[in-house]
Amino acid sequence: MSQVFIREIERLKKQILVLSAQVEESVILAVRALLTRDEELAQQVIRGDFDVDQVEVEVEEEALKILALHQPVATDLRFLTAVLKINNDLERIGDLATNIAKRAVKICKEPAVTMPDELGQAATRARDMVRDSLNAFVNFDAGPAKVVCGSDEAVDQLCRQVRRFVETQIQKDPARISCYLDMLLASRNIERIGDHATNIAEDVIYLVEGTIVRHRPDSII
Repeated sequence: MSQVFIREIERLKKQILVLSAQVEESVILAVRALLTRDEELAQQVIRGDFDVDQVEVEVEEEALKILALHQPVATDLRFLTAVLKINNDLERIGDLATNIAKRAVKICKEPAVTMPDELGQAATRARDMVRDSLNAFVNFDAGPAKVVCGSDEAVDQLCRQVRRFVETQIQKDPARISCYLDMLLASRNIERIGDHATNIAEDVIYLVEGTIVRHRPDSII
């Protein structure tokens, strides 16, 4: 393995870690803005989306360059494949955080409404899934990644409860339908963040163990 290849891999690792930190912060701030009705915080997340997109492009370009120039095999090839997939999931999580922030901005402009506890619980769980899947990647550890994969259903269940809450509230107060629909859309974005965190966790398992567990939940032990 050449020193040039090692340096390029290390640079790529640093880039994906920068992106990971940016995306995780976007999720945390977007959720906080939604739950606390903080419009300025939501706007901060929206403004930061361009930076996330720029780093995502840089990571992809760097990974593809390494693949083309060095034609790695075995573990190195798995690492680069995982980075490309994780990079894409991180960009999508960033987009979803921005979507939540946009819903938060709209909700902030409306009179206050009661938010179900399940919305905050789902957001917290999804945020934790993102953090734990990224920590699993950084530490090259499949154990926490498998825990993340097992957490997705809990987020889905909480989001279903949010949907039922919204349906009930719309019937009680149809004049506030716009606000409740924004709440519902925010919960769907939270649910999708959980899905992408699961994707990252599955890629970590592939990276560490060489096993593709996607669509095979029984293989995650």
